[in-house]
Amino acid sequence: MADESPESPESQESAESEPVIIAPARRRRRWKWPLILLLVFVAVPALLLAAWTWIALTWTYSGGNRAGYVQKISRKGWLCKTWEGELSMVNVPGAAQERWLFSVRNDSVAHVIESSMGQKVALAYEEHKGLPTSCFGETQYFVTGVRRVAEP
Repeated sequence: MADESPESPESQESAESEPVIIAPARRRRRWKWPLILLLVFVAVPALLLAAWTWIALTWTYSGGNRAGYVQKISRKGWLCKTWEGELSMVNVPGAAQERWLFSVRNDSVAHVIESSMGQKVALAYEEHKGLPTSCFGETQYFVTGVRRVAEP
């Protein structure tokens, strides 16, 4: 009876020869959350700012003409160079003058304004409200055209 064991040798061999299947450890992707956070906190606000800037620059709130004498025009800015000017408007001789500040985005228009300083001019302009930065101009009035006005 010493030979007898509760398990026969055949059953022991079959139990040892069966392969044990171990499921592979599930890999966690750690890049998913930082990518989502980057999109939410950086990319989405940048896209919204770009869309707002494009809308503000292409949509015109108002437009018109102003006549007077250009007092000054200069190219200003540390990073974003813009043309900034000042138009002196006198409605009635002897009345106090009104000064109108404007910006110019086109270099050729700015050079025409420079060449006509001291003469009466009419400036065609567009008003763009809600620009997010002063990089496009310090004022909301952008001059788009110039013509000299003959004085009576």
